[in-house]
Amino acid sequence: MKVAFAAVLLICLVLSSSLFEVSMAGSAFCSSKCSKRCSRAGMKDRCMKFCGICCGKCNCVPSGTYGNKHECPCYRDMKNSKGKAKCP
Repeated sequence: MKVAFAAVLLICLVLSSSLFEVSMAGSAFCSSKCSKRCSRAGMKDRCMKFCGICCGKCNCVPSGTYGNKHECPCYRDMKNSKGKAKCP
């Protein structure tokens, strides 16, 4: 019983660490810029994920926590599959 519990716990730990690593992948530039951009977001995890994707493709993140997308046209113009803005 203890061995099975330990095995399940170990599997959960490995899976959660690999998911965390994927979500935090990226450059220090993108991490710092997205942290500022998403600092006031209601869903910070989601904001950081999409900001990181957009920053990785555009190498640019608008200043501030909202708006200013004119500073980075690539970031501004990126759309999701539904045609709405992808980047926060």
